[in-house]
Amino acid sequence: MRLRGQVNMGIRAGIGEASAISRTDNFIMFNSLQLQSTNVQQRKNALAHRTSEFMSKNLIVRRGEEFTIELTFNRPARSSDNIKLNMTSGSINIDLPIIIPSPSNGVPWSASSTQKTNTLTITINSPVNAVIGSYAMTLSFSSGSGTTSESLGHVYVLFNPWAKGDAVYMENEDEKREYVLNETGIIFYGSSSTPRPRPWDFGQFQDKILDITLKILDNSTQHRRDPRKDVNLRNDPVHVGRVLSAMINSQDDSGVVMGNWSGDYSTGERPTKWNGSADILRKWMESGPVKFGQCWVFAGVLCTVLRCLGIPARVITNFSSAHDTDENLFIDRYFDEDGEETEETSDSIWNFHVWVEAWFTRSDLGSAYDGWQVLDSTPQELSEELYRLGPCSVKAIKEGDVDLAYDAPFVFAELNADVRTWLISADESKKINKLNTSTVGRFTSTKAINSDERVDVTNNYKYPEGTPKEREIFRKAQSKLKGSGLRRSTVAFSASHSEAAPKLEFSGSFTSSSDIEVGQDVTFSLDLKNTSTNEMSLQVHLTASAIVYTNATVNDVLANAQSVKLGSNEEKNIPYTIPYADYENAITTDNMIKVVAVCEDEKGGKLLVETVILLKNPPIVMKITDQAHLNKPLSVEIAFTNPTTEEVHNCVVIVEGSGLIKEKVTIEVPYLSKNQRSVSKVDIVPYRPGQRCLFVDFSCDKFSDVKGSLTINVASN
Repeated sequence: MRLRGQVNMGIRAGIGEASAISRTDNFIMFNSLQLQSTNVQQRKNALAHRTSEFMSKNLIVRRGEEFTIELTFNRPARSSDNIKLNMTSGSINIDLPIIIPSPSNGVPWSASSTQKTNTLTITINSPVNAVIGSYAMTLSFSSGSGTTSESLGHVYVLFNPWAKGDAVYMENEDEKREYVLNETGIIFYGSSSTPRPRPWDFGQFQDKILDITLKILDNSTQHRRDPRKDVNLRNDPVHVGRVLSAMINSQDDSGVVMGNWSGDYSTGERPTKWNGSADILRKWMESGPVKFGQCWVFAGVLCTVLRCLGIPARVITNFSSAHDTDENLFIDRYFDEDGEETEETSDSIWNFHVWVEAWFTRSDLGSAYDGWQVLDSTPQELSEELYRLGPCSVKAIKEGDVDLAYDAPFVFAELNADVRTWLISADESKKINKLNTSTVGRFTSTKAINSDERVDVTNNYKYPEGTPKEREIFRKAQSKLKGSGLRRSTVAFSASHSEAAPKLEFSGSFTSSSDIEVGQDVTFSLDLKNTSTNEMSLQVHLTASAIVYTNATVNDVLANAQSVKLGSNEEKNIPYTIPYADYENAITTDNMIKVVAVCEDEKGGKLLVETVILLKNPPIVMKITDQAHLNKPLSVEIAFTNPTTEEVHNCVVIVEGSGLIKEKVTIEVPYLSKNQRSVSKVDIVPYRPGQRCLFVDFSCDKFSDVKGSLTINVASN
């Protein structure tokens, strides 16, 4: 039995009765009405509803706007034919009527018609709060002594950012083009000192992506628990966004992407391998959860399915992003005397974290919290028994309203938590080495509209660091957490379980280059300064480790201990070098090396200094020599130079891009000798006009997932 939600619309307007009946009329009157052809006017409706980009032969419309279909019969239709249009949306094994409300700012489903000779043109209106999804259209009419039913195919109904009154309505046209219609984008990564762009192919209009998105909703825990309730709530982007934030990860259901932060990806694809969402979604449809993803992959796929359904969405990167496991708004980090971070707490600060903002109103919270909402599919903490996050109002975070749905305390801490750094002595005593109120939540970034430039949106989430207002909001959030019972544990807010460290008479910091490439030696310096007039001797314990972007250590690459003498008010730079041979087998695909130094003076005063060095991948150079034209071959040249002094083997180049290549191309290069330049040529046939992006991934045995991209303008003629 089929899951059903029905909208029955009698079509009467425009069907007239003759005042006089001739013999011919009398003959026709007793003829049974027969449907001869159907024209759903796919092209016309797609243009009107801004759905022309979808690679689908099905009718796709946006709610709150009318669409038309043409029906041709064997004779003119009459009101006595009792023509009705039935629309059914749903899935399997339950009879489910969809409730269509009639809000004050809209109208219920309706249909009207006009007739010319034997052709009936039906105009169908959906309300701005219609349930989104696929509707089967069936026409029924009187035929002789019975009723005939004819299938008219399916129509997909989406959210509509162009319709006033829709919960996702967005006024600015440029924003709608960017956040709904743009198929490519930029996801920023790296560190707060070195933010870098990673192109991403959202591909929301690619073949089968809409069907896959609706399948994701049908596979959700909410749908399996109560299909009737779930389908009826699909008119609300709050519900749809929350369901999708759970389903894009596979942590507790049959979701799309399986997370992996171990550094070992041998049983699947490296998270850095992916260039876009469409390939991931198709793999999930074929064989279930896809291995593997990390935060930017979850965010890229989530952004794709939201845009596909018509919800404006953009990807956000938060640098120095806190993971506050006990929701006390403090990140506690513990280091031993050698600078090794211990597991005293599960709190952490990720070098960056990526989530999605979706645009819609919050009828559940009030209009003050409308606008951008945080949705995060990275499985970090449970939210109402599932690994998901949001939607959480960005405005609520800025004002410290952490008692509002959903998951506001966690999001607030990601951007606003204070950081306490502890040093553990040999006798296991703990002392706070540093309290920092401005480390977390830096350079929160997204792609600019109509540009690949980075836009800083930090001030959307919090008041400027160091201002009285920022501290006021922090205390407000603390107060709400203390009194609301929202926190996950009973860990105290205060730092009273150990005495503070003594005041130091020296300072330290690291200096390194942001232009070091994988394959080169890593050089940096520890800069120490004596802030007193007395000479001093410092014991410096320094370690360097290859890490993943969450700051978790994977491999150690350097350990060094030395004594440093500083004269009165003297500054000294201590140089260090990590040869390529020492890190080539240790570096992860994130290309990050964390350096930590613990500096101790003669009085027992200790200072912990740390930095993350982000290595660059060697560049890929791409070019075309001709103008790109729709459905005409185009040659692309891809050049890569081995930056190392060693041979690299098992080189693979992967080329893909929505609108340019239907099936990704793989080119194998056996090896490259030291400093050798490789040039590959690939012929593509653009199949969609407009601005498109070609993506390239280069990997070998020494380094992996070197990215390149090229914007190509495809002429329609």
